[in-house]
Amino acid sequence: MRVDYIIVGLGLAGIAFAEELNKQKKSYVVFEDNSQNSSLVAGGMYNPVVLKRFTSVWNAKEQLEIALPFYKELEKKFNSTYCHKVDIYRIFKTVEEQNNWFLACDKTMLQDFMIPKIIKNNNKSINAPFNFGKLINTGRIDVKKMVSDYRDLLINNNVFKHKKFLYNNIEFFDDHIVYNKIRSEKIIFCEGFGLKENPFFNYLPMREAKGELLTIYAPNLKANFLIKAAVFVLPIGADMYKVGATFNWKDKTKTPTNEGKEELIIKLNTFINCEYKIIDHTAGIRPTIIDRRPLVGVHKKYKQLVILNGLGTRGVMIAPLMAKKLFQNIENKIPLDKEISINRFD
Repeated sequence: MRVDYIIVGLGLAGIAFAEELNKQKKSYVVFEDNSQNSSLVAGGMYNPVVLKRFTSVWNAKEQLEIALPFYKELEKKFNSTYCHKVDIYRIFKTVEEQNNWFLACDKTMLQDFMIPKIIKNNNKSINAPFNFGKLINTGRIDVKKMVSDYRDLLINNNVFKHKKFLYNNIEFFDDHIVYNKIRSEKIIFCEGFGLKENPFFNYLPMREAKGELLTIYAPNLKANFLIKAAVFVLPIGADMYKVGATFNWKDKTKTPTNEGKEELIIKLNTFINCEYKIIDHTAGIRPTIIDRRPLVGVHKKYKQLVILNGLGTRGVMIAPLMAKKLFQNIENKIPLDKEISINRFD
């Protein structure tokens, strides 16, 4: 078998790069063994505002200009719905936060998203004595459904390998590699936390964080917006909500814990007054980098090996743009921005 690219990992990064290859008429095969699933357990929100400090997310405008059309194209491709518009209601804790909200609303980068008024809380199931700040033009991507549809397509096209990728099986040649009888010009590693096991890129400083999420059934909550307080509460339909997320810097397993569950329940109960039932509890490892920027680039010694990783908590926004920049770097020698290039850690 002969292809232009081998992609390792089918999360947000892997799909974004595969789509870029499709547009450029490049052939590929994907290896995925479901060992890393941070994309599948993520909330999938796109939001250009840091809600703790009311500041703009890094490079948010360019990210959204690429990301939103990207997901719309995938919806057409699969005749499905992945993009769901969801406003965000940030619960104010103090009058000072209300004042800071109004100051942030005047910033050019945030004017399209932040509503310059206080939204009164009329929902008896939500405890918000200082009311809300409202964000618009935000939403949720149904990542789990999208990944499932994409995987099925790759299986039908006979370019999906449900196998663990074995690094020792790579055979290097001057202008290509051979892996298990597959000849390819490049291998793109989109492994998320799996980077830790990759002998070619595990020198990169990933500060991975475990995140746990609950899915609850709360028929009396009646919120059609994301509530952001100590944790977020995200409506996903049929009176179901995702609640998250924890940040655990020590536990590197993907197993949901009682401690994580308790933390989420305690925080949720500080601002939700209605009864609810826990339906599901999931966990995943976020591939977060110490400087909060992605890992993109070509290995210094082995030019056939490439990485697209470190998308962190905002992967749905970042992945399509990073895939595009990486492809242009590989194929057209367009330099990567210093803040995303892995060369910044040399």
